[in-house]
Amino acid sequence: MSRGGWRGLVLRRLYDWTLGLAGHRHALAALGTVSFLESSIFPIPPDAMLVPMVLARPDRAWRIALVCTVTSVLGGFAGYALGFFLYETVGRLIVESYGYQAAFLRFQLEFDEWGTWVILVKGLTPIPYKLVTIAAGVAKFDLLAFSLASIATRGGRFFLVAALLKYFGPSIRHFIKSYMTWVATAFLVALVGGFVVLRWL
Repeated sequence: MSRGGWRGLVLRRLYDWTLGLAGHRHALAALGTVSFLESSIFPIPPDAMLVPMVLARPDRAWRIALVCTVTSVLGGFAGYALGFFLYETVGRLIVESYGYQAAFLRFQLEFDEWGTWVILVKGLTPIPYKLVTIAAGVAKFDLLAFSLASIATRGGRFFLVAALLKYFGPSIRHFIKSYMTWVATAFLVALVGGFVVLRWL
């Protein structure tokens, strides 16, 4: 089997294992752990647990989204530290082991040109958030701006998914999987537009 085939098989098994954690009696703690690690080293996004957990307990949707947000942001600091202090010894190994070299180089160039916008836009999409956090550390991006952008983008994504599932239930699940990037982009445009309006009122 080729290296790409083995990587796909491992990721599939990791995904199934992560999905299985959603039904565990300590699912909320497991979600926090996965969300934290995904921001720096783990390949499976916390959405794999977030979606079935909210569908199973819509009454706890906001708590689930909050845990996912807080731990993802904290994990982002770990990813930032890997890029800032340990890229040559650890960060590069993570990027290369997942085959993200080309995407990582692209992020580095985008950070030079767009800065905070890279975090806001990429953090709302299903791309591996670890690429954003490690690249931010390598770029020595302003830590306060990184923190605020991470809170906005991670919170926006997870609370938006939780809200859609809470109010529309299983019927919205396919829509989220297929069109979440577009929904998140619309959310970002509305968010930025709101700040612009407030700025000029």
